[in-house]
Amino acid sequence: MSEKRRVLVTGGAGFIGSNVADAFLAAGDEVWVVDDLSSGKRRNVHADAHFVEMDIGNPALRDLFRDVRFDVVSHHAAQIDVRVSVADPQRDARINVMGLLNVTEAALEVGTRRVIFISSGGVVYGEPEEIPTPETAPKLPLSPYGVTKLTGELYLNYYRRVRGLEYVALRYSNVYGPRQDPHGEAGVIAIFCSRLLDGERLTIFGDGEQTRDYVFVGDVVAANLLAADVALSPDGGLDGVAFNVGTGVGTSVNRLADVLEGVAGESPGREHREERRGELRHSTLDAGRIRAHGWTPGHSLEEGLRRTYQHIASTRGEIPA
Repeated sequence: MSEKRRVLVTGGAGFIGSNVADAFLAAGDEVWVVDDLSSGKRRNVHADAHFVEMDIGNPALRDLFRDVRFDVVSHHAAQIDVRVSVADPQRDARINVMGLLNVTEAALEVGTRRVIFISSGGVVYGEPEEIPTPETAPKLPLSPYGVTKLTGELYLNYYRRVRGLEYVALRYSNVYGPRQDPHGEAGVIAIFCSRLLDGERLTIFGDGEQTRDYVFVGDVVAANLLAADVALSPDGGLDGVAFNVGTGVGTSVNRLADVLEGVAGESPGREHREERRGELRHSTLDAGRIRAHGWTPGHSLEEGLRRTYQHIASTRGEIPA
């Protein structure tokens, strides 16, 4: 049996991070969760995890690293709302850049074996010419949030090249599933589920034909477990240690509404509003590189949406048949 690892999940009280923390615990690792609960929820943290309420920019984080000496860090803590980043770029940079640097310097000091950095395939490529989009596509982010995610990868590449840090960047597509809240691109799923449960019309911005690559959170969890141990090429550059995590299938908002109405058995109608300025028209990822290492999305859209709808219904005490 392999030795138990000491794993830190930053942002581990949030939607994705808490699911990742649970998986490392299930794998037999000892897990710490650092979260300031600005958006995460204490109830999402597993009873067997060590919980520390703290901002990732807090200098005291260094003391935690010195005390525990983490083997693996899965860095999910971030400001993730594109609109917030546009309204307040300095806040976005403080959390997503300065917070990352605090985590990275702490990891280097204690010899952490690997950092898993959560980047975003939905924003670092901007409006891509090639769809599905590979890791090697031009990086042309169109929001401060996208800029900070790309900046994080560039900083980590420096730390790898110059200071010997070992890291993997996971460029998520649009993640959805149990514990999801309405924030971020895939938040539309949580919003649609809530409106269907309330018998309210679904609001669609624009014509509804804009597409996203929706990946179930359980499949993202599997990518994190793989990233903790995957063999890395020493000469791959920025993209050589980055992996897109998506299905490779673009799903329109209209199609999303169709499937969820079928899951809910309700069709309360739809309301179209003016499209949001600056929103990407299409974003779908080519995940061939991580598939070559044995990862594959194991949940169909219909199955994943059904599980998400049932979870949201159960949290409201409305468990569908």
